Amino acid sequence: MATTAEYTGCGEWEELVGAALLGTERRQGDPAALLDAAAVQTVRRRAGLRPAEAGPRPLPAPADPRPEPPGPARRRLARLLAGRTGTGSGSGRRGAAPDLTELLPQWLSAAGRHGYRAPAALLPALLDAARARTDLRPQAVALAGPRGLWLARLNPDWRFALRGGAAGGALPDLEDGAGVEQLWQEGLFAERVALLGAVRAHEPAAAVRLLSGTWTTERAEDRLMFLDSLRVGLSEQDEPFLEAALGDRSRNVRATAAELLSALPGSALAGRMARRAVACVGPQGVVPPAECDAGMLRDGVAKRPPAGRGERAWWLGQLVEAAPLSCWRERFGGLDPERIVALPMADGESWREELHAAWCRAAVRQRDAEWSRALLGAASAPPATAPGTASLAERAKLLSVLPDGERADWVARFIRAHGLSEAFQLLGVCVVPWAGALGRAVVDALDAAREAGSYPWSFSGVMGLAERCLDPAEAGRLEALTTAAEYPEDGAAGAAAYWAEAFQRLVATLRLRAAMLAELDPAPPA
Repeated sequence: MATTAEYTGCGEWEELVGAALLGTERRQGDPAALLDAAAVQTVRRRAGLRPAEAGPRPLPAPADPRPEPPGPARRRLARLLAGRTGTGSGSGRRGAAPDLTELLPQWLSAAGRHGYRAPAALLPALLDAARARTDLRPQAVALAGPRGLWLARLNPDWRFALRGGAAGGALPDLEDGAGVEQLWQEGLFAERVALLGAVRAHEPAAAVRLLSGTWTTERAEDRLMFLDSLRVGLSEQDEPFLEAALGDRSRNVRATAAELLSALPGSALAGRMARRAVACVGPQGVVPPAECDAGMLRDGVAKRPPAGRGERAWWLGQLVEAAPLSCWRERFGGLDPERIVALPMADGESWREELHAAWCRAAVRQRDAEWSRALLGAASAPPATAPGTASLAERAKLLSVLPDGERADWVARFIRAHGLSEAFQLLGVCVVPWAGALGRAVVDALDAAREAGSYPWSFSGVMGLAERCLDPAEAGRLEALTTAAEYPEDGAAGAAAYWAEAFQRLVATLRLRAAMLAELDPAPPA
């Protein structure tokens, strides 16, 4: 058996590594002696290092003029960052205690709305949490502010914070033309992206002028990223630049420029697409294009269809999607959108689905509420009979175009007619907190599922969403549902206990959210 002295006598760290890799059995060694020797050698190696000259001391962290949250809110954040969650039973059940990690995004969002900065002592924990959860990063970096960026420059684990902003540095005053131009010409890519976004928000036309000056020298992937920033504040003033980008050597850049132009119903591209689309679709039926000519290619039409799609149907969908929706009223003799989408196809239903799907994409792209309503149809109608599409994902996109209140009322009517099983994606586009009719519809549907003895785990997704999105004022109304009720004989085994536990967790979470938001409210004036 080898001893510590035998291992250390060789004086070679590599010998220890070899013994550890091969195993002490093959090296005739004692595992305990190997570990002792490794400890001794580690101390030796560290003691043998020569001290290096100290590096320059970093500059002090910049000041952040924003106030810290009140004391109770700071303590709440510390508990949320600690990540303590409800104690499940180990059998897949979440238990009745709230999941604190799911409340952290709401705390960050509310703190940002109040204009707070992150407490200095909690900055490391906040950056660690954002490193582990990408969904937290935008709000966490904003709350961390300049001090968080200062820390991120000192710790490689937090470098993600530098990619979202101006690489850890401050942007110049947007009124300082020379400073803006210098950073645009000389800055790192992350700095330039942040600068272009800030300029676009401040003065949209100035961002286009800035981009035009270096456009021909930018890499294709950078041109695509910069072009995408023009979605914010898109207007007719951007048309000349976007029209020129239709001739770009990159196919992706051309396609993005065409998409942006088609979102401007008055653009020349929209007019060209309208002429092509109305030539294919009318009261007499649908005749898709016979070819994808050079003009269509320049205007962003992709020639090669995806697998399973016919060429002509693929081209037709792209033309209709890019045409301004206003062109169809004249084409169909003055009919409004609701009547247009209800029309039967003169040549049968073969093109109806393709046409309506393209109108759905156009309504979303052009943010047209009237067409979105027409394509959604009545909330009470079976989803498969919707005028536009039976796809819940497409209906969610159409809903996102409607005003907040109308969107919530439509989803509430949908839930009352069809229950919750089909509504998860639709609930995802509703403004939080769910108040009024929508909140009541969700609670009533959950209660109905409980009374019917349904499997509670089938509704776990909606229940989790309700914990984050229901108005905390609903907690009192839910209290009566927290006790186990008697179930029909054919109900799911053990469902009563599961439902009671789920409602207990929901009520506890809503009350915790209410307390959390109250703690973040600024102190009332004396």
